[in-house]
Amino acid sequence: MIVLGIESSCDETAAALVEDGRRILSSVVASQVSIHREYGGVVPELASREHVDNICFVVDEALREAQVGWDQLDAIAVTQGPGLVGALLVGLAYAKALAYSLGLPFLGVNHLEGHVYSVFMDYPEAETPALSLVVSGGHTNLYFLRGIGEYELLAKTRDDAAGEALDKLSKFLGLGYPGGPVIEKLAKLGDSRKVRFTMPRIKDGSLDFSFSGIKTAALRFVKENNIERIAEEGKGVITSLPPTVLDLVASYQQAIIDQLINRLEKALSKTEARSIQVSGGVSCNRALREQIASYFESKGIPVYAPQQALTTDNAAMIAAAGYLRLKTGAADPW
Repeated sequence: MIVLGIESSCDETAAALVEDGRRILSSVVASQVSIHREYGGVVPELASREHVDNICFVVDEALREAQVGWDQLDAIAVTQGPGLVGALLVGLAYAKALAYSLGLPFLGVNHLEGHVYSVFMDYPEAETPALSLVVSGGHTNLYFLRGIGEYELLAKTRDDAAGEALDKLSKFLGLGYPGGPVIEKLAKLGDSRKVRFTMPRIKDGSLDFSFSGIKTAALRFVKENNIERIAEEGKGVITSLPPTVLDLVASYQQAIIDQLINRLEKALSKTEARSIQVSGGVSCNRALREQIASYFESKGIPVYAPQQALTTDNAAMIAAAGYLRLKTGAADPW
């Protein structure tokens, strides 16, 4: 069965054709980074308008790359949330109209479920039950995954998402947008233990994440050390930075990684998880992947993360998650 997946939850217009939930026939993504860079973050209204301009082209290109015709499709799957309302509306309206006109089943897919399932596209043998960490610019959620399609939310962020925290420090320092890749690159040049950040403690004993505290501490460090903005936001080329800034971004990234590992370790002690799975845009951070893998694999717990193309927002994971429901005969009403 061939499923057309459509993703428009934030600032990427994506379409993909996936066969039987695993074989990616095509995956096309139209990025809006260059448009939002000058604002230091995603502007919802601009994102929605770009989706309107791009969606027909992106779907047509996905069909062309896969050499698949409209009559060969078995279903249409689309992200139904969470995300920016206006952006989601573009993908949903297009997918519904397409499914209706072609007489095909229509499937609304949770964006986070798509990220969870992206791991199984590369590692169908990944052991369950598992701890599934979805970490991105908009989400930091930890699930207990009893099996594919059986999820229990164990923890979520109470304020900023991990990727959002990285973006905000980058914006404050004038390092550019998106902040995650910039900070990852610069962190390699600094001392990750030079600036101390405290681990947040949730009074009610939950496993929830919180990144606002370290963000506030980082901004205070900037002011106390008289660190000036590096460049006009979104412009200029960063050729060299003072050691203080490099140590700050390295320690800041490390503090985020430390908290993610801390929550995973606590969740592991409370569940019967046989593996750990990490997905979402921030999961392509090499330091994060290596440290989580090193820490837990030394304890005999395998760690799985999808290929980089499946970590950021994409439609292949949406098509794959839709295929699972299609196999059961499920479909959504208009």
